[in-house]
Amino acid sequence: MRNKIIIANWKMNGTTAEAIDIFKNVLGYTGVADIVICPPYTTLSYISERLQGLNISLGAQNAHYEKNGAYTGEISIKMLKEVNVKYCLVGHSERRSYFNETDDTVNKKTLALLNENMIPIICLGETLEDRESGILWDKIKMQVLRALEHVDFKDVSKLVLAYEPIWAIGTGKTATSSQAGEMCAYIREIVRKLYNEDVANLVRIIYGGSVDENSICEILNTPNIDGVLVGSKSLKPEFKDMLKMC
Repeated sequence: MRNKIIIANWKMNGTTAEAIDIFKNVLGYTGVADIVICPPYTTLSYISERLQGLNISLGAQNAHYEKNGAYTGEISIKMLKEVNVKYCLVGHSERRSYFNETDDTVNKKTLALLNENMIPIICLGETLEDRESGILWDKIKMQVLRALEHVDFKDVSKLVLAYEPIWAIGTGKTATSSQAGEMCAYIREIVRKLYNEDVANLVRIIYGGSVDENSICEILNTPNIDGVLVGSKSLKPEFKDMLKMC
């Protein structure tokens, strides 16, 4: 049985002072879904200290695949583990669009994270042009195949695969539940063919893209969708209400 997971991506928002109020949005959650908070690097330590004793996990928004070296401005997986980070976003559409993240670096980061017993949240998605031209299926398939290259059978079930259509990120547009469910089912079928039925049934596949209080319940109740990746709404007081719906 795959447990639902709700991931809050704060993006480049929230100073330590502001994090105090944002963090309140998840306090008191008594549902059964796994909750993950991905704040900016500068607040990881602060949030980590306040998660002690709570059933909430800490995630990072990115990491470098090398253990150390002359990579100014980057952060290593070992540094993240030092503050009890358990999950890490990989290949978010904004990383791909703004910082030239490629399928190759996504794969390298995935393997490096698994090697350090951290859970990668691998983001996959197509542009509006991809969808309208009909190549979205090939685009997603290639992203999945490259991301999972050299990933061992025993590690696949630990992953979270996040379908986040680029045309729905920060635009206010949300894929319909049927569109999201269809794509998540397609991703699961790719995993099944790559590995086997048991592995495909264990891996969690979630949806992200302008998820809000009006769409979260329908998305979470759609077959083949095991959770949501929430962006800007996770910074708002209404996120607390969204969690109560789950």
